[in-house]
Amino acid sequence: RLPGMDCNPYLGIAASLACGYLGLVNEEWASQSFKGDAYEDEENMLPRTMFDAIDLFREAEAIRDVLGEDFARVYEIVKLTEYEEFLQVISPWEREHLLLNV
Repeated sequence: RLPGMDCNPYLGIAASLACGYLGLVNEEWASQSFKGDAYEDEENMLPRTMFDAIDLFREAEAIRDVLGEDFARVYEIVKLTEYEEFLQVISPWEREHLLLNV
């Protein structure tokens, strides 16, 4: 999977290499490409929120071992803090559609 353009390129490359390494070690091969809405795939549900994604990362022991537990713990804390700060801000959409229309 290609990382988004907004990701840190060093972390994106590190995660991609770590997943490739784990695939080789565990002898897992890439599946067929997915067509359609990945959020509607019942078999491989993508996380819908940052909290869901962080929970999955917290449980992913193999990737945490490759990246290092110290790095994984700090990364998890940073992302939780960022997301909690993000949730404290009223977005322009919320301001326009919720506050002004209520």
